[in-house]
Amino acid sequence: MMDKYAMRLWSVRNARWLARLYNGLESFLALLHPLFVRIGYERLDGYFLAVEKKIKGFLFDSQSCGQCTLKLTGMSCPMNCPKRLRNGPCGGVRPDGNCEVIPDMPCVWVVAWEGRRRLDPDLRAVRFVLPPADDRLKNTSAWLREVRKRHAHPEPVIPARNPGQQPGRHPEEHPGQHLEQHPVVHLEQSHAV
Repeated sequence: MMDKYAMRLWSVRNARWLARLYNGLESFLALLHPLFVRIGYERLDGYFLAVEKKIKGFLFDSQSCGQCTLKLTGMSCPMNCPKRLRNGPCGGVRPDGNCEVIPDMPCVWVVAWEGRRRLDPDLRAVRFVLPPADDRLKNTSAWLREVRKRHAHPEPVIPARNPGQQPGRHPEEHPGQHLEQHPVVHLEQSHAV
């Protein structure tokens, strides 16, 4: 029987060229922004999501969170962590590098660290803090979201999923400001060091 994590681990071992391919795809899609605006991002989202689920699901075991961080996490999807931790391991990593919750699964963050080192061999520390996952973006296209960010094209208001929750934009955004004004926080800039 094939190891159920084999493809995920293969992707991390091949992180360097997969990241280049991923960046190239995003750059190509960014060129299509004028066409996407004419058609309407909302109309395209379902089609792009279907393609993303097939490709990213196969290669990275992507969980379709709509906020892809593969390039920052060594082509390892942090949403595979059973605790949904997006900023590193929980402290319950087993001595063999496996997850404390799912003992036969390699810790997503141990694998991510290996992938980051393949992308940046001189890496001494992970120097970013990811924002928390916004469940309202689950099952939306991360590729189209990236194109919108590159063109400072405002995202649509995200409908509330729970009765008590207010509709709004992604938590990285603040009223009147775009994502580019609130990038991923680097540890040197935060008080977390």
